[in-house]
Amino acid sequence: MTDSRDERRPAGELEAAVMAALWAAGIPLTPGRVQTELGTGLARTTVATILTRLHEKGIVSRERQGRGYVYFPVQDAPGLTARRMHSELDRDSDRETVLARFVAQLNPGDEQILRQLLDGDER
Repeated sequence: MTDSRDERRPAGELEAAVMAALWAAGIPLTPGRVQTELGTGLARTTVATILTRLHEKGIVSRERQGRGYVYFPVQDAPGLTARRMHSELDRDSDRETVLARFVAQLNPGDEQILRQLLDGDER
């Protein structure tokens, strides 16, 4: 029996949980294995749908194994976050203003890290 609370979670939350399971495993997983790793009562078909959507977005890759697929992340978590940041930046035509506001809202520690990265300093 599935838990209706899991079925109602936002897609982004389910995708994040699936990605966390793939990263933790460190090996390609079938939808059934991802379902087991999640341990949330989600139906295997729901997990398979999430994996297919992640594949269509280019977030995971897949290889044929038997009659189905095994899935694995294309990037690590920081790489995926950076990709999302780029996607958000690409949605706005006024990149300069978006970047200026992003930098203005950084905490001092993050601002210092960004300055070091832009200056080419090694951390």
